[in-house]
Amino acid sequence: MMIQFTLYSRSYCHLCDDMLEQLQAYSPEYGFTVKVVDVDQDDEVLALYDELVPVLVGQKEGQNQQRICHYYLDPAALKAFFHA
Repeated sequence: MMIQFTLYSRSYCHLCDDMLEQLQAYSPEYGFTVKVVDVDQDDEVLALYDELVPVLVGQKEGQNQQRICHYYLDPAALKAFFHA
């Protein structure tokens, strides 16, 4: 099953960098792709996520997107997403 994550982020955001690094540690076990979107490059996305970045959204093939966590990677929520 294909899993795609979108990490809503911004430049010079250490929390964003931390979340991406922590997420990538799960890649060998679960296999997925990550798209990083800079919220400051899109007014619509900025309106949604400005104060929440980083925001991690996941999507499994054929399913709707699901917001998993924001600010910090939530390992329990991430594992629940993988196993749902």
